[in-house]
Amino acid sequence: MPNKHYQKWFLQMPLGFLMIDAGILLIMYSANKRASDEWLIWGIVAAAIITSGLGLLGNAYVHKVKSDLIRKQRSREPHSAVEEG
Repeated sequence: MPNKHYQKWFLQMPLGFLMIDAGILLIMYSANKRASDEWLIWGIVAAAIITSGLGLLGNAYVHKVKSDLIRKQRSREPHSAVEEG
């Protein structure tokens, strides 16, 4: 049974990658089609999207580590109960 950290990781990791890709595509679009005085606005929007994507990836990584630690702890608990008994 997956724990809540696994579920959060499973959702946030793809969203983080999608947001980073969207930010890069926005930079490419604005450089090719919108090369005018609006470049600062497009740059700020792209930077915010990329930063949000990196934040989601970092958060997903933390949840993945927590999920792995919980799984590892659960696999050790029956062994420790047998050894003590």
